[in-house]
Amino acid sequence: MATRPVGVPKLSRRSRILLILGTVVLVALIVGSRLIGTYVNWLWFGSVDYRGIFTTIVLTRIVLFVCAGVFLAGVLALNLWLAYRTRPVFVPLDSGQEDPLTRYRTVITQRSKWFGIGIPVVVGAIGGLAATGDWRMVQLFLNRTPFGTEDPVFGHDISLYVFQLPFFRWLLAWGFIAVTLSFIGALATHYVFGGVRVAGRSGQISQAARIQLAVLAGVFVLLKAVDFFFDRWDLLLSQRSDLFTGASYTDLNAVMPAKVILLCISIICALAFFAAVFLRNLQIPALATVLLVLSSLVVGALWPALLQQFSVEPNANQREATSIERNIAATRQAFGITEEDVTVRENYTQGGGGSGSDGSDVSPEDVAQDTGTVSNVRLLDPSLLSETFTQLQQQFNFYGFPDELDIDRYRDENGELQDYLVAVRGINTDGLAENQQSWINRHMVYTHGNGFVSAPADRVSSVPGEGADTGAYPVFSMSDVANDGQGEIPVEQPRVYYGELNQDYAIVGAEEGEQPKEYDTQNSRYTYQGEGGVSIGNWFNRAVFAANYGERNILFNQEIGSQSQIMLNRNPRERVQKVAPWLKLDGDPYPTVIDGRIKWIVDGYTTLDNYPYSKLTSFGQAASDSTSNVTQPDQQINYIRNSVKATVDAYSGEVSLYEFGEKDPVLQAWKGVFPGVVKPKSEISDELRQHFRYPADMFKVQRQLLARYHVDDPGDFYATRGFWQVPNDPNEEQRGGSGEKQPPFYVIAQAPTQNRPTFQLISAMTALERQNLSAWISASSDPESYGEITMLELPTGDPTLGPVQVQRQMESTPKVTEDRTLFDNPGVRAMFGNLLTLPVEGGMLYVEPIYIRPNSEDSYPQLARVLTSYGDSVGYAETLQGSLEQIFGPGAGQNTETAEDENQQGDGQDQQGDQEQQQDENQGQQQGDQGDQGDQGQQQGNGQGQQNSPEVNQAVRELQAAMEEVRSAQSSGDLGQLGQAFQRLEEAMARYEEVTGDGG
Repeated sequence: MATRPVGVPKLSRRSRILLILGTVVLVALIVGSRLIGTYVNWLWFGSVDYRGIFTTIVLTRIVLFVCAGVFLAGVLALNLWLAYRTRPVFVPLDSGQEDPLTRYRTVITQRSKWFGIGIPVVVGAIGGLAATGDWRMVQLFLNRTPFGTEDPVFGHDISLYVFQLPFFRWLLAWGFIAVTLSFIGALATHYVFGGVRVAGRSGQISQAARIQLAVLAGVFVLLKAVDFFFDRWDLLLSQRSDLFTGASYTDLNAVMPAKVILLCISIICALAFFAAVFLRNLQIPALATVLLVLSSLVVGALWPALLQQFSVEPNANQREATSIERNIAATRQAFGITEEDVTVRENYTQGGGGSGSDGSDVSPEDVAQDTGTVSNVRLLDPSLLSETFTQLQQQFNFYGFPDELDIDRYRDENGELQDYLVAVRGINTDGLAENQQSWINRHMVYTHGNGFVSAPADRVSSVPGEGADTGAYPVFSMSDVANDGQGEIPVEQPRVYYGELNQDYAIVGAEEGEQPKEYDTQNSRYTYQGEGGVSIGNWFNRAVFAANYGERNILFNQEIGSQSQIMLNRNPRERVQKVAPWLKLDGDPYPTVIDGRIKWIVDGYTTLDNYPYSKLTSFGQAASDSTSNVTQPDQQINYIRNSVKATVDAYSGEVSLYEFGEKDPVLQAWKGVFPGVVKPKSEISDELRQHFRYPADMFKVQRQLLARYHVDDPGDFYATRGFWQVPNDPNEEQRGGSGEKQPPFYVIAQAPTQNRPTFQLISAMTALERQNLSAWISASSDPESYGEITMLELPTGDPTLGPVQVQRQMESTPKVTEDRTLFDNPGVRAMFGNLLTLPVEGGMLYVEPIYIRPNSEDSYPQLARVLTSYGDSVGYAETLQGSLEQIFGPGAGQNTETAEDENQQGDGQDQQGDQEQQQDENQGQQQGDQGDQGDQGQQQGNGQGQQNSPEVNQAVRELQAAMEEVRSAQSSGDLGQLGQAFQRLEEAMARYEEVTGDGG
């Protein structure tokens, strides 16, 4: 008995309306949030004059969405339509059985347009969204430029592998997806409508189904033939060997011929499937498929494995020699470490300075005359002194400094090159006290930092343990609003609206004649005068940003007017990354003063992961060390260039991108994508060029590769003879970085191959799996020799102690172990600074500052001693001069300057005392101001002129007495007494804060 087909149940009119409304609301919520974000980005790119970048990216993604979506949906819809159109008119049924597919056929027939159009549209939309993420690859293909270098196997220009092959692979992948989905859709349709039946032993298939499915299978196999063709080119990036990247002996002599054989078999297999259109028997394409599978196993897998096992591995040093040579040449070229880039001096310490030397073979006069290196030794460690800067230069709790300071160089009054620790005193809204944590304070009052702080990196304010005024602190110079920017390094505009600590958005600007609201100094307020933000002077923009941040105050605050701007993306690195999303950025932006303005410099890299034969290296792992705070993405790269130098104005937020270095084909391609965005090298001013540093992350990658790729001989390379490694930081536990390796250091030095002292980045290298020093590498930052890499190779016959060995030697020397006031004192903690490795007089001089830090809250490091090592001798003294003279003899350190001149020491210490006293006064004064701010943030200081209570007066006297006790302890040179004095000072400060109610 036949059953009546069951159709789709009818929805009531009310149900349909509710369903439609629900769908509209859901789509509006999803699309609305995306539209708001897009509009905000459109406004922001316009505010920085880079809207062309935004429109190019958006249009490219739209075109990719449409092209991929239409292609995928069109191919699928065509095959669904063909399968439905050629369905059998009558579906034969087995006697006594009910067809379970009847109801599905009825549903599809009643809603054929829904299924025939809806399914392809949904699939096309998903595919289009997936395709939008590949806009970079497509644009590079469209704007490709030649490298001018050919690969050693096929003779193609490198651009084929870098720009074209990824695009061809992308097209092929979409072809596979479209054919696969079409095959599945057609098969399902034929099955539902009876074109394909699985009843019986062999099943049944209609002629129309056989033709359509055979053609799709043939196209799929034909695409596989194209895939085999591209596989030949991909072999130049083979990872078969753990030692090198590129086509190995097995790849060239087994895998590559196998790809050609499989290509031919795939074409034959495709023809067999096409023949099924005319033949009713499917055995021929089935046999061809079996042939292809078996050939893939035997020719594509088994034969290469046998060749590798029985021919290559027993003779690998000979078989792989050619491939290793190609890998060495390509890696050096791709990472900029060719013979033209690297100057090598072999056997540097031959005849002196090795582990058996005690420095007696070097005269004090020779060391004293080394004014290029010894006179410029850096004693301030930027990774340890951030808290010192914070405690002594922070001024208020809403200011701050980054966890690691920066090193840069300027010319002093005599025109001599001087390295400085530099930092900007940025706004840090996370440091606001509890009673300051209002929305107005965070976003409308505390809007900007104040000042550029510098300190010479080779000296401190006084000699530790000597004289009446002996605070071993950095010699600070501040250029801020209070002194109109007239510090040692003058600044025309000391206000910092864009900095490393800026995470919140800020709303600035006011109507003409309106009272300023932004905190500027203790007695003044300020209104931003630049154009660094996005206008929110109209209600529509205010509503958009209120929705974007989920903050109603933006919409209803009455102080936001027609001249108001909102500043967002205020971190310099994030700002550059948004403007140039095709670049990888160095993890350490640094502030400079260029033409009187504070500007951040950010190094930009172009990278690749498909440069033929070049060694694939993890960027994240290579760039990590014991001090790195910004972690690079853990991506494999085998090409890098520092092609772009970017600057961000700390006041206006203006972003400028400059082309740098030699012509980079990758950058040229991106310049074609975004014409006019990257300024030519000729527009870099001389003053800006003077402050370019060789980028640290790129140097870390290069030193890791030079550890292997300084070896020329393929046999030695295969045997890993002569390999080096980056040493571990001997004081890693004191650092806050993500890795264990010793970081490179910026110093002013004069290497043996250089004719004058230059600002450069240096690193020691040790032997593979050993601790002895094997090489010293430096990269010049001098404008005249920028990028030149110097490599001093040490002889293996006379081993020189490496950083870890020298650290242990220093710690175990009697001079250090017997100093119990420093190392066995419960009141203070000794901290070892950066261990510098410097070439001096045919040997290696190690210099390491020692800081002490009281074991109390809010304490900070200060310089206490200087350790030096040369050969087997160790120097340990309060000054670099004294430490050097213990090794080389009297007069060796006469041209060094650990502290300011004697007649300036008192002023430096008095300045330090004034800073501490002023900081205490400011804290008390600030507390009075904060009470009147409320939500309006109007800081009218009411703490001035008030009479102190007896408790406050007593706390002030105790604080003054504790500070005097610290000075007395410093004068005595007794570090144990100094530690106890610091503890009493901290207690007095805590008492003062308690009675004044200052918890901020």
